[in-house]
Amino acid sequence: MSELVEKAKNYVAEKVANIKKPEATVDDVDLKKVSRDGVTYIAKVSVSNPYGTSLPICEVTYTLKSDGRVIASGNMEDPGSLPGNQTTVLEVPVKVLHSVVVSLVRDIGADWDIDYQLDLALIIDLPVIGDITIPLSRKGEIKLPSLSDVF
Repeated sequence: MSELVEKAKNYVAEKVANIKKPEATVDDVDLKKVSRDGVTYIAKVSVSNPYGTSLPICEVTYTLKSDGRVIASGNMEDPGSLPGNQTTVLEVPVKVLHSVVVSLVRDIGADWDIDYQLDLALIIDLPVIGDITIPLSRKGEIKLPSLSDVF
């Protein structure tokens, strides 16, 4: 009997391991707006849903780092769902406080940008399987707002 149970476990584990899963990439990180509270950037994330049915996104979390320091972290409110058999572009807002931007002055240099690493996690609910996490990471440079962006 235990041999039969073990075979069933292996069969299910193999099927779950080979199941199609949504895939995602961070396409871009751009300046969205400058406010009194801080600077908001938008991370554009393309997520493909290989299923014919819509999949709910449970949560999107992010951590933005510069020079090894965390300068912003949080989660996207109400990320929505992924339509079936489509690629959806999520716009994840990343807010950086002015006080943090000012503390990055030594990294800014002459080109008025900061080197960054953005780590994202998309938690998607797959029917029968449960929640899966898609980890994403992107490194690059973010332009800081100039006076023309503010006024």
